[in-house]
Amino acid sequence: QVQLQESGGASVQAGGSLRLSCVASGPLYSRNCVAWFRQAPGQEREGVAGVYTVDGDTYYTDSVKGRFTVSQDNVRTTSLQINNLKPEDTAMYYCAARVSGATADCYSGFLKADFAYWGQGTQVTVSS
Repeated sequence: QVQLQESGGASVQAGGSLRLSCVASGPLYSRNCVAWFRQAPGQEREGVAGVYTVDGDTYYTDSVKGRFTVSQDNVRTTSLQINNLKPEDTAMYYCAARVSGATADCYSGFLKADFAYWGQGTQVTVSS
């Protein structure tokens, strides 16, 4: 059984930076595809970044490219570096994991939010 725990959320001013962390437990083979999603009040959940840990392939939604960086820090921790924060980045950020046989499958899961395991979320609030 995989468990995910996010941390690093905070209230910050626009232009600032945050680093979110997702610490996973459970078999590595069950979580080789990790992604970050966010959901603002009244909005649908949105995938923002993902990584296929087998080969390091990364994926980003267009609105965050250049500002968000996802990285696999070690076998348990996946981080999301967020720079130049904007008020529209305000949301609950969730880490998710699944097993994927190839990067294409991981990316497909990212697009569909099709993940088996989810964390509880960490809140990011950006003020202007």
